[in-house]
Amino acid sequence: MSTCASLSSELSEPLVATAATATSWLLVEQNGPWGAKALGESHLDAAVGRALEAAAAGTGVRVALIRRPGRHADCLPAAGHEVIVAHTVPGRGWVRRASVAGPAELLGLDFAALGVGDHGGFGAEHVGGPVALVCTNGRRDRCCALLGRPLAAELAAAGHSEVWEVTHLGGHRFSPTMLVLPYGYAYGRLTAESAKEVLAATAAGHMVPARARGCSGWERPGQAAEHAVREATGETRVDALTLAQRPDGEGRWLVTVLHEDGRAWEVDVIEGASEPARPESCGKAAGMPSRMDVLSVRGL
Repeated sequence: MSTCASLSSELSEPLVATAATATSWLLVEQNGPWGAKALGESHLDAAVGRALEAAAAGTGVRVALIRRPGRHADCLPAAGHEVIVAHTVPGRGWVRRASVAGPAELLGLDFAALGVGDHGGFGAEHVGGPVALVCTNGRRDRCCALLGRPLAAELAAAGHSEVWEVTHLGGHRFSPTMLVLPYGYAYGRLTAESAKEVLAATAAGHMVPARARGCSGWERPGQAAEHAVREATGETRVDALTLAQRPDGEGRWLVTVLHEDGRAWEVDVIEGASEPARPESCGKAAGMPSRMDVLSVRGL
């Protein structure tokens, strides 16, 4: 059976610069089933879900639902909800967490402040190892259920990290996909072995370029530029690089990448299209997804 993930892999579509862009994540525990648009199609009150989505719009905050791996019977809502908030801009990241009686309490958060990295004292600092978020929402795309749920279950059983299923990370065709906190790097086409490698590297303050889609704290041109510099230098420490991008014409950017040791590079990035046409998600019409191509990397 052909799926969007199998076709993307067969066509060797690049993983680089395909991570969802979000400077901050608001992750809300919600047990039970999820619909395709989970914030309005789950046991979470639909009005609260819509209000959270509206509050986050334009702030850089991305809201998603999470649950523990395993069977998810259509049960009544739990008494409390674990909440994880993370800021993922490299060099300025943090993870905070709290438990709330109901998600409506989160509407009192300052979403604009969260988006720029001000947590306002919410909850307590996360302590412990990496937090693994594996996309498993089969109602959104069957690849996430077929490939993501077994991966989440195996990682949880192995005890290598704190593991959650998550509603949506974007890029279904790269399933199984995973976002790892505290650094916000997204990964795709994972196996159990490569996912464990990612979690071990994250615990040591490194990222794994081979499966990386990019850091959600950067926009897609920046993700492409960062990856190009990492390939050129072999640098894998997560906070070693910072960057700034500026437009350089239609669909083109110049990205300055700075290393903490003082080195700097200018990276020329252009937006193209992946050919031939393929569905970006199972059940959707074929199209040519946007891709970011690096034209040059120049030392400054």
